[in-house]
Amino acid sequence: MTETVTENGLSYHFVVPGDDFTRAGEASGSIKSILKKLGIRPDVVRKVAISMYEGEINLVIHAGGGEIDVEIGPEAVDIVLTDHGPGIPDVAKAMEEGWSTATAQVRNLGFGAGMGLPNMKKYSDEMHIDSTVGVGTTVTMRVYL
Repeated sequence: MTETVTENGLSYHFVVPGDDFTRAGEASGSIKSILKKLGIRPDVVRKVAISMYEGEINLVIHAGGGEIDVEIGPEAVDIVLTDHGPGIPDVAKAMEEGWSTATAQVRNLGFGAGMGLPNMKKYSDEMHIDSTVGVGTTVTMRVYL
C-alpha cells in the first residue's frame, strides 16, 4: 500500500495479486481501519468495506489480480479497481444476482456465488463499469460521507 496526502484528502494505492485467496481482503481491510481511525460514520465504513471487498475478490477470482486506488475526500470515498483480465462480455448479465463465471474450484473455496457486482452496486452510492473483452475492466465506485 502506498499513501499520498493530496489537496483533496488522502489517496491510497494497492496492488492485488491474482489467485491468492490468503491475501484477498487485505486492501479493503486496510481502508476499513483507516476510515474508522478517521472517525467516519460506521454505516459509511460498512458500505465502503463491503463494496471494496467484493471488488477485490473479483480481481482475484476473475482477473488474475489488479490495482485499487482509493481517495478519501471531504465529501466521498472514491474507489477505482483496474485489471487487465479477460473483460466482461455482458455487463448486464454479470449484474444479475447469482450469475457467475467462477470455476468449480473457486466455488469450492466458498467464493463465486454471483453476488460480487450486485453487492458492489448495492453498497456504493455510484458505480460505473468500463470493460473491454481481452483488455480488462475498470470499476469506479463512490460512497458519500
